[in-house]
Amino acid sequence: MAKLTEQEIAAGLEKLPGWSREGNAIRRNYTFPTFAEGIRFVDRVAVEADLADHHPDIDVRWTMVTMTLSTHSAGGLTRKDFALAAAIDAAARG
Repeated sequence: MAKLTEQEIAAGLEKLPGWSREGNAIRRNYTFPTFAEGIRFVDRVAVEADLADHHPDIDVRWTMVTMTLSTHSAGGLTRKDFALAAAIDAAARG
């Protein structure tokens, strides 16, 4: 899969409120009322990630979950990252 251009990345981020670029990745923090709710969110993301065959880096810290996406095989950001980011946002809504 081809890496996105700077313009494509900027356009993709405009459609994903809360996500930000950090180098060759995009990242977003989610906060939940309880640890267990954050873990249930991670479980929902795992299903979406397996379906997409694209997996985020996930950091869980009590009630905050951080998702980081990059297509390592492409050496940067691709459409897969932005598609999974949208699916992750949907999973956060329950």
